[in-house]
Amino acid sequence: MMTTITTITTPTALIAEDEHLLALALQTELARAWPALKVLATVGDGVSAVRQALALQPDVLFFDIRMPGMSGLEAATELAEQWPTEGAQARPFPQLVFVTAYDQYAVQAFEAQAVDYLLKPVQAPRLQKTIEKLALALAKPAQRAIDFEATLSQLRGLLASPTAHAPTPASPPAAPLTVIQASVGSAIRMVPVGDVLCFEAADKYVRVLTAEREYLIRTPLKELLDQIDTTVFWQIHRGTIVRALAIEAVTRDEAGKASLTLRGLKEKFVVSRLYAHLFRAM
Repeated sequence: MMTTITTITTPTALIAEDEHLLALALQTELARAWPALKVLATVGDGVSAVRQALALQPDVLFFDIRMPGMSGLEAATELAEQWPTEGAQARPFPQLVFVTAYDQYAVQAFEAQAVDYLLKPVQAPRLQKTIEKLALALAKPAQRAIDFEATLSQLRGLLASPTAHAPTPASPPAAPLTVIQASVGSAIRMVPVGDVLCFEAADKYVRVLTAEREYLIRTPLKELLDQIDTTVFWQIHRGTIVRALAIEAVTRDEAGKASLTLRGLKEKFVVSRLYAHLFRAM
């Protein structure tokens, strides 16, 4: 007996791919294999992908992993942060498919997080399996609303996996950083990591905050994450890492957005959706 799947009458999609011919090829294959799908737009960079996804609110996203400015993974993370989940504008988060030229290392990362993916060049049999999976998911709108937390968990897992960012195995972990070298005028100040309360990305620099003062360094936050003890420092936002034991209080505003304060500092730090699970009441 054949099982009938009742799905969205006209599902919609957004393709983010910086290589025009590959984007066109994917759109052509989709038109052949899933004629009901309407591709609303094709963009070539991560920033445009986030902007267009928020404006068009498609049912499905096909995000290339490597794009200029912002990777597909970063774009998906940013989109999840901004996606309307409450009020009149609330809508289920789109089904997410990553497209990658990498092989086993990226595949291992995606499969570990149960995230769907397509390898370049896209093959028709593999695409058909993805379409069947997407159609089944779109047939369950109530479940899609519940799945948003699962999507956040998957994105956290991918962000923590170096295999999702590079086609080569990760190097053995280095010993945790103990001292930060920061320029102060014409001098180099050696700042003990034990004194640091917060690392925060700011334009081309990273702010290093202690109870006494602020320093600026050029080491990207991503590189710092690989060098510090993540049991001591928690990432609470794409651009913020804080000392866990220095957290004084976590508060939420009327919209449910969380922020925290640190002992020894007056300013507040925003906690993104991706890391809000760290502060749920036990």
